[in-house]
Formats: sequence, C-alpha cells, structure tokens
Amino acid sequence: MIEGKRILITGGAGFIGTGLAERLVERNTVVLYDCQHEGMPLTYSPIVGHPNLLTIRGDVRDYEALAREVEKAHIVVHLAAIVGVSDVLRRGRETIEVIVLGTSNVLRAAERNQVLERMVYLSTSEVFGPSSFRADENSHPTVGPVTEARWTYSIAKLAGEHLVHSYKMEAGLPTVIIRPFNVFGPKRLGDHVIVRFIINALLNKDLEVHGDGSQIRSWCYIEDFLDGMLAALTRKEAIGEDFNLGCAENTLTIYDLARRVIRLCKSSSQIRFAEVSFTDIDVRVPRLDKARRLLGYQPRHDLEEALAHTITWYRDHLDALALRFAK
Repeated sequence: MIEGKRILITGGAGFIGTGLAERLVERNTVVLYDCQHEGMPLTYSPIVGHPNLLTIRGDVRDYEALAREVEKAHIVVHLAAIVGVSDVLRRGRETIEVIVLGTSNVLRAAERNQVLERMVYLSTSEVFGPSSFRADENSHPTVGPVTEARWTYSIAKLAGEHLVHSYKMEAGLPTVIIRPFNVFGPKRLGDHVIVRFIINALLNKDLEVHGDGSQIRSWCYIEDFLDGMLAALTRKEAIGEDFNLGCAENTLTIYDLARRVIRLCKSSSQIRFAEVSFTDIDVRVPRLDKARRLLGYQPRHDLEEALAHTITWYRDHLDALALRFAK
C-alpha cells in the first residue's frame, strides 16, 4: 500500500502511466508529466479531473522544467520514450535523445531530491536482441548494427539502464529497472500489433501479418504488469535490482494471435501476409524466476480472458478509434 506520497510519472499520459496512475491516485498525489495529453490513453481514463491528479505538459529533454517536479517527488517512475516501431524507424534521432537525455535529466534531478524513496526506470525487452527465449536478467544484451534503425530504441534504453545502475552505485539512488515483455490491454493506442488486429477484426478488415507470422511473443495483460510495477515501488528487496516482467504462459506465434483475435471478435476478417520491411524480433519470451522471488510476481490472466476484456473495450470505443486508426 502506497499512501500520502507525491508520485511523478514521466510519459504519464501513455498506456502504462495511465494504468499506474489509476492504481495510485486515490491515496496519493500523482503528477503526470508528458509532452502530449490530448488523444492519449489518459483521455479515456475515469481519473481525468480527479482532485489528486496533476497533469503537466513538458519535455523530459527540458532539464529545468523536469527538475522542478523530480526534486519534490517521493517516487519517480520514468516511462517517457518514443514508442512504436513505425515512429522509431521514422524518428531515430529523437528516439535516442528523448530516452538518453531524458533519463540523464531525471537522474541528475533525482540526485538533488532529499525525499526520494524510489526511482523506477522502464527499459525494454528489446535489449536482448532479435531472439530472447526464456530471457532472464543475466541474459546478454544484443546490440544491432547502426544501419538498422529498429535498434535506436533498444540501444538508447540499454544506455539508460547503465546510467540508472551507475547512479545507484555512485550516488546511492534507490533505483529499480523494469523490462516489459509485450504488455497489452484496454486503452493501449498507437502502433501496436494487438491494437491493429483487434480494430481491423472488429471492422471485418484484413489482418496484416509480417512475414510468415512465425514470430513468437509472450503477452502480458496490463493489470498483471501493474501488479509487478507496484511491487517494485514498495518492496525493499527491489532496490538496486532489474526485473523482466511478462507472462511466459501466454506465448504463441503472431499468426496464431491473429487467428485467435478473429475468433474472439467473431469476425469475417482474413489474414494477409506482408513482406517485412524492417528488422523484426523472432522470439521474445521472459524467464520470471527473479520477479517471482523478490517481487512475489505472479501473472493471473490467461490470454483468452485478457484478450476478451481488451476486445470489449475496443468494441465500446470503436467509432472513435476506427476514425483515428484510419488516419
């Protein structure tokens, strides 16, 4: 239980930030710092207008504006990043700057914070490269070639991990590193395969699968992931540690995912195969032993149940989302 704290979430208007704020806002002051709020997952949340919720428009690359918020927070959760493969491919320079400079700014300001109890950094499972089967926290990161724009995101997140660890060792900051493995659920927007599949299936449009669809993913429902995040915010054992969070039980190929979405949506959609125009991830499956041991982490939602909940939300918001998706 977290009560009476001031909690700063950078990138807080996004999918994970909104979900975390919903869990914390009743008993804490939650500050969502983001460069954009309109049209973000936050706008679909019932906590908009809550008296304990503060929203601040700001860029994590702006040190002075960011530091004013970091220096008075009891807990800092640093989520801000450019996300989505298509955006990363188009905005490689900005992707690196937002993650690396933004993380450096958060940590510099956190070092001056006299009341800081926890700083959580959200990294990515992509630091393990194109093939990460049962990846644990000691699995070796893989750095892709500079000519492949896909890796700008993961290399920046990996640099952020090293920065966070350095501040823990040299400045004694109470840091935690989290690597999410394919988190999905209601209110996720943007360039995400489950979002595309569900919206197209509800509209009875073709579902586009890259390559032959044999890519393997483990899917983690947002509520399970947030359970792990909250444990990372509260358990003393988490300080100074890094954790992979996902759900290995919900593992299947992208082709099988498309088929399941079509079935659950009762859709007439067909699956269409498209040539892969970017470097893709072949396998992404986490090993969760450390998270279970130190965080008590145990995912509760199987894929069928979680997809059904998610589809219901998208069906309820289909008119607005279909228009947005078509742009």
